[in-house]
Amino acid sequence: MSEGTNPIHETDSAPGISWRVKLAICLMVILAVGVVLVTNRWLSERFTETTRNRAELRIALYSGNMVSELQRTSVVPLLLAGDPALVEALRARSYPDTSQKLIRVQSEIGVASIMLIDADGRTVAATNRNLLGTNHRSSAYFVEAVRNKDTVFTAQAREGGGFDFTYSRSVMMDGKAGGVIVVAVDLMKYERAWAGLQDAVMVTDSEGTVILATEPRWRGLPMEEALAVRDAPSALSRAIQATADWAQSPPDAYVRGEAVMKTEARVPFRGWRMITFTAYDSVRERVNGILALEIMGFAILMALTFYFLSRKAWSQSVSFQRESAELRMLNARLQREIAEREKVQKDLAVAELTLAQSSKLAALGEMSAAVSHELNQPLAAMKTYLAGARLLLQRKRPEEALSSFQRIDDLIERMGAITRQLKSYARKGGEAFEPVDLRACLSSALSMMEPQLKLRVVKITRTLPRTPVMVMADRIRLEQVIINLLRNALDATRDRSDAQIDLILSSGDVALLAVRDNGTGIVDLDNLFEPFYTTKKPGEGVGLGLAISSGIVTDLGGRLMARNAEGGGAVFEMQLPLLGREVEAAE
Repeated sequence: MSEGTNPIHETDSAPGISWRVKLAICLMVILAVGVVLVTNRWLSERFTETTRNRAELRIALYSGNMVSELQRTSVVPLLLAGDPALVEALRARSYPDTSQKLIRVQSEIGVASIMLIDADGRTVAATNRNLLGTNHRSSAYFVEAVRNKDTVFTAQAREGGGFDFTYSRSVMMDGKAGGVIVVAVDLMKYERAWAGLQDAVMVTDSEGTVILATEPRWRGLPMEEALAVRDAPSALSRAIQATADWAQSPPDAYVRGEAVMKTEARVPFRGWRMITFTAYDSVRERVNGILALEIMGFAILMALTFYFLSRKAWSQSVSFQRESAELRMLNARLQREIAEREKVQKDLAVAELTLAQSSKLAALGEMSAAVSHELNQPLAAMKTYLAGARLLLQRKRPEEALSSFQRIDDLIERMGAITRQLKSYARKGGEAFEPVDLRACLSSALSMMEPQLKLRVVKITRTLPRTPVMVMADRIRLEQVIINLLRNALDATRDRSDAQIDLILSSGDVALLAVRDNGTGIVDLDNLFEPFYTTKKPGEGVGLGLAISSGIVTDLGGRLMARNAEGGGAVFEMQLPLLGREVEAAE
C-alpha cells in the first residue's frame, strides 16, 4: 500500500442489494401505508359516530333539564295571580308584608325572583328589595301580561349582555288587570354549568337568535354571525365551513380555530333549538393511539429486515468507528491546545493588570518620602499644641485649651485626606465604567502629587472649562494615566530652574487633556510607547508608565499622543470620547 492511500478505499466494495429484496421492501411499505389509511378511515368514522351519539345524549339531557325548569316556573304566576292576599294588597294599595310573602314563596319554590307590579307599572313588592319603586310600564312582560289574560313568557335582552327570562300574568280585579305578577326563570345557571365543559353550547329562539351560549359574545346574534365573531384574524375560524379533510371526515364548523362536530336538536319550547360543538380531540387521540401501534408493528418488522441486511456492512462500521475514535482523539487534543491558549491569554491579561498595578505602586514609592515629610509637619505641630493644651489645663484655662484641640483636629483631618487619596490610588482599577468629570480627576491627581510638587519649585498652570467635561471611564485608571503624565513632566523638567507644567483641558468633538512641559523634549517618538523603552538612567525607571497609560486610554476608547512643542519641551495629549457623543455613537 502506497503512502497516503486511504485503506478504506482499498477494501472490496460490498455487493448491492438484490432487486428481489428491494421489491419486497417496497411492497412492505405500500402495505403499511394502505393498512394505516384504511384503519384511519374506518376508526375515524366509528369513533366519530360514537362521539356524535354521546353529544346527542348530552343535548337531550340539557334540553330536558331546561324545559323542566321552564315548566316548573310557569305554574308560579298562575298560583300567585289568584292569591287573595296579593289581590287585596293591590286593591288597598297597601304592601307592608307583600315583599316578605314573595320571599317565602321564592324560598319554597326555588325561582330566581318574583315582582308584583301595580296597574301603573310600578314595582310594589319584590324579592329583590333594590327593585322596589322601579317602573316597568314599557317592559314587554308588563305590556303583554296586561293585554292577555293567560301567562306570558318573555325573553328580553339586557343592556350589559345576556337575556332575562320571565313568566308574567295579570292579577284580575273586577274584570280588569289590577297588577302584574312577574316570575324570573334562572336559565343562566345552565349556561354557567356548560362553561365548565369542553363543548361549546348555544340555544337559539324561534328566529335563530342566540339567547344562551357558553361564549358571551354569541348572545343576541344569529348563529352564523355568532360563529364568525373573531378576536383577531386567527382567534375564531370560519363558521359552518368545511375547508379541510380531517381524518376523512370534514368538520361541521370551526370554533376558536379548532375543528368541531355540530350537534343540533329541537327544544320542545316555543321553537327553541340547542346546538353543541364538540371538539374532535378525543376522536383523534383514540385513532392516533391505534395507528401508533400499527406503525410500531410495521417499524419493528422493517427494523428486523434492515438488521439482517446490515450485517454485511458491519465490517465497514467497525472501520468507521476506529476512524471516529481517532478523530475524537484529535479533537480532544485540539481542545486541550485551545484551553492552553486561553489560559495563556488570561495569564497575559493578569500580567498586564499586575504591571499596571506595579507602576502605580512604584509611583506611590516615589511619593512616600514627600508624603512622610508632609505628615511629619502636622505631627510636630500636634505635639506642640498638645503640650500647650496641657499647660493651659493645668492653669485652669480650658477655653484656650479647646482652641488648641480644634487646631489638632484640623491637622488630623488634613493627614486623613492625604492617606485617603493614597489608599484610593493604590487599589486596583476594575471594569466598572461610570460617568467621570475630567476636571475632578485632574484635581485628584494634583492632590496626590502635591507632596512631590512641594519638594521642587515648579510652576503649574491650569486651564479648565467652567462646565463639566464628562466621559465614561474607570476613575482610578484614568487618574493613573494623569499621574503618569505629571511624573514624566516632572522628570523632564528636573534640571531646569524655571520648570513649568501647563495643564489644558478642553471639550469639543472629544475631551482633550494636554500636558505640556518646558523640558528637553522627546528624542525617539516612534518607540516612546513601547514597553521597557526609557531614557532614564538605570534604576530610575523601567519604561512601563507610558505603555500602560497608552493601553488604558485605548481601552477607554481614546488615544494618547505625544509631540515636541515648537518652543521646546514635550506635549502629551489624551483624547477621550465625550459622554454624550459616546451614547450617540452607540445608538
